[in-house]
Amino acid sequence: MFTGIVRAAGEVTASVAAADGVRITVASGGLPLADTRVGHSVAVGGCCLTVVAMAPGMLSFDVSAETLRCTTGFAVGRRVNLELALRLADRLGGHLMSGHVDGVGTVTAMVAVVGDPYGSWHLAVDAPAQLARLIAAKGSIAVDGVSLTVNEVHGCNFAVNLIPHTLAATTLGTLAAGAAVNLEVDLVARYVARLHDVERQAQGGAIAAAP
Repeated sequence: MFTGIVRAAGEVTASVAAADGVRITVASGGLPLADTRVGHSVAVGGCCLTVVAMAPGMLSFDVSAETLRCTTGFAVGRRVNLELALRLADRLGGHLMSGHVDGVGTVTAMVAVVGDPYGSWHLAVDAPAQLARLIAAKGSIAVDGVSLTVNEVHGCNFAVNLIPHTLAATTLGTLAAGAAVNLEVDLVARYVARLHDVERQAQGGAIAAAP
């Protein structure tokens, strides 16, 4: 589990084809690794990956074909947000996240907030239709592994506010219209929607079976 509070921004430095995907190496960008071992989980761009090898300041991960299919990928040179797995004694500063990316969104706007003396930016993203129904105003969403609060929802488009600290501490400050981003919807919304779908299917079956 993760919280979406990014600890460092790293960079993919290598990607080697494997039988079912790729093995990538990521420069850790100052991520504190004193307690990290092979087998531990790290969120890389919002995607939970398992450390398979380590070197000073470097982490390697095996990425499956399925993970590549449902994320923005891990091309060499790509900067990625990094977060170590949550420990029970840690502060829950963001929101609970699994690191299981639900889909890829497309940035539609990245503009400075007019009149904000502190330098906040407005980020708008088009979400896939199957995810859009799980996104609610004042709810939580993860964009490239960063925990954010949804300010507005209009159809499949949602908007968030990025404060200067978030812009400086993550990769989100480099986004522009047209960029692809990893999205993870709120865990509670995901399971509520699933329960609703199951109940609706059961009710439909009962009506169809009625004499």
